[in-house]
Amino acid sequence: MKKLFLMGRSEAGKTSLMQALKGEELHYHKTQYTNTDDIAIDTPGEYSETKKCGVGLACFSFEADVIAILCAADEPFSLFEANCQCFLNRPLIGIITKIDSPYANIPMVSQWLINSGCEQIFQVNNLTGEGIDTLREFLDEEPARMTLEEAKNRQRMGMQDWDMA
Repeated sequence: MKKLFLMGRSEAGKTSLMQALKGEELHYHKTQYTNTDDIAIDTPGEYSETKKCGVGLACFSFEADVIAILCAADEPFSLFEANCQCFLNRPLIGIITKIDSPYANIPMVSQWLINSGCEQIFQVNNLTGEGIDTLREFLDEEPARMTLEEAKNRQRMGMQDWDMA
């Protein structure tokens, strides 16, 4: 299973998503520090919201197989700039939470995630479980492994490590 790195603003649903992926009962828990387990790395929203803490996100991301930007469907703005994937050396996906919100604007949030460089976007509802199985299937796929020499050759060709040769 791919290890997932979650980043997004406070109350976007990162911790609830981890609970839903594990099949646990949802309960509110404010993330005070970076939590890691076998399937995910959960970060406090303040890391994404504070420029000085953003470097920490980049450092933690090296421990994951895939990086996810989480945005709630009812967010009024995006914290993430266009093409923010350029500092990553892992695939970037987008996850839209709270898709059942009466204030949801899924097309707008999807566009933000596309602009940020997300390769794939998942829509989930942590409470009902909608979309969780699709995300879990994506994470269940084994990440591609390569030798150091293969990585160096792809780098010389200007390819990302997950691009097909």
